[in-house]
Amino acid sequence: MLHVRMLFGGDDRDMDLRVEKVANSKRKQEVKNIYTASFPKEDRMPFGMMLMMSYLWNTEFLSFYDRDTLCGFVYMATIRKLTFVMFFSVAENLRSKGYGSRILDEIQSIHANNKIIVSIEPCNQDADDIEQRLRRKKFYTNNGYEETGYCIKLGGKKQEIIIKNGAFDKRELMLFLMLYSNFTLIPKIRKC
Repeated sequence: MLHVRMLFGGDDRDMDLRVEKVANSKRKQEVKNIYTASFPKEDRMPFGMMLMMSYLWNTEFLSFYDRDTLCGFVYMATIRKLTFVMFFSVAENLRSKGYGSRILDEIQSIHANNKIIVSIEPCNQDADDIEQRLRRKKFYTNNGYEETGYCIKLGGKKQEIIIKNGAFDKRELMLFLMLYSNFTLIPKIRKC
């Protein structure tokens, strides 16, 4: 279990961000509730599969707590010097309070020398939820993530690739996804 001491802007109180493996947590159902509330069914992996995959050497499924309050979770994989954040969410009632940024900082701290990749829905002006997509992208760019100019098709949906801590390499991500999926996934990565 990791502890990260944090100060929130404008708030003088200290907070301890505690990191816990979801598979070892007694609060798995609460993490699952955040997960199912945050992602549409067609975009989700089965929760049980995520728990099983988190026992692999290259997969982490972590929950984050401020004292006893569950703040959010991340599901990510790392191969060599590349970490791909597949699912990340903050509890809805705690959004816009700095927790998301602190969790991203912790991900970077855990994988200090790695490139961190996230895929997000593209900000197409004709999207029904364009405001939400723009807020999400701004959140990541405010936290040091940069556009790559590339998109990936995952689960039949086009996603924009953003990166932190290094230059994007299309072949590196393709190899990562092929290795991670045991060569069952050959991703389509193209210029957006």
